[in-house]
Amino acid sequence: MHALTWLNGPVNGDAPGRGRPNRDTELLDAYSQAVVGVVESVELAVVSVEADVGHDGEPRGQGSGFFVTPDGYLLTNDHVVEHIGGRAIVTLSDGRRIQARVIGSDPATDLAVLRANASALPFVEIGDSESLRPGQLAIAIGNPLGFQSTVSAGVISAIGRGLRARNGRLIDNVIQHTAPLNPGNSGGPLLDSAARVVGVNTAIIAVAQGIGFAVPSDTAGWVLSELLAHGRVRRITLGITGTTEPLPKQVARALGLPQPNGVRVREVLADGLGAKAGLRKHDVIVAVGDKPTPHVDALHRYLGSKNVGESLELKLLRDGRVHVQPIELPW
Repeated sequence: MHALTWLNGPVNGDAPGRGRPNRDTELLDAYSQAVVGVVESVELAVVSVEADVGHDGEPRGQGSGFFVTPDGYLLTNDHVVEHIGGRAIVTLSDGRRIQARVIGSDPATDLAVLRANASALPFVEIGDSESLRPGQLAIAIGNPLGFQSTVSAGVISAIGRGLRARNGRLIDNVIQHTAPLNPGNSGGPLLDSAARVVGVNTAIIAVAQGIGFAVPSDTAGWVLSELLAHGRVRRITLGITGTTEPLPKQVARALGLPQPNGVRVREVLADGLGAKAGLRKHDVIVAVGDKPTPHVDALHRYLGSKNVGESLELKLLRDGRVHVQPIELPW
């Protein structure tokens, strides 16, 4: 008979199961302590978001949200507030119910900001999603299927994913994670082990297991600042329709273009920014400044960037040559 070898063998001659806890026990305890600590730190700042009054005269559950300031500003998903008519009821985990109004929303990132009619509220710190790494602890708190203050935990599965918003725009740098989510988790926070918000939970793949998505906190922080300052997220709209189209290889090679595709202008709206700047039908946009635009999403990504200044330059293929088109922005 073969002798058994304990992988987490006895310490100083202790028999297995006695004396000092093995490493698995220590790790499990540290994991539990981390999750419990996060929950206790932020639980009161996470709320359910309901329509003020439903069709039957009663409030109805919509989703989750979380306070980001002590004077009542909170983040949630755009699709949570889309049908609530501008007013909502937010319910804290201690049972308090507070009226709130929608300050602004951004369908392109599926984010919205509300303000509750209260002060001295618990709130969470928005963290740095750029520092996330796959395998890192991820904790979700929300109200799935109406079960308030539900906690789930997992890990960051991947970063830098792309996710289509419901209006067709691509949300960049989306976080994929394994913390279980269900309907009603939408708008709730995804947190790291230091109780900082690193994402806003927004979607799942229903037929999969352990595949959830969160809008990164860096995007959420930018959208929050835009909505508070301007009531909307300022993005450049060129007033064109375009499609991704392959570039002739000889032309791309001769002009030193690094990408195989560009964005062909199919229509220029008469009162749009593109028409005022002189864009023409059949122009092929190959770059914005020094950023190549190999597809429509790349063009959207730059035009919706927080790094856009007072003007920009489009590089176009027109009549077989590269044409630089400056555009003055309306702010």
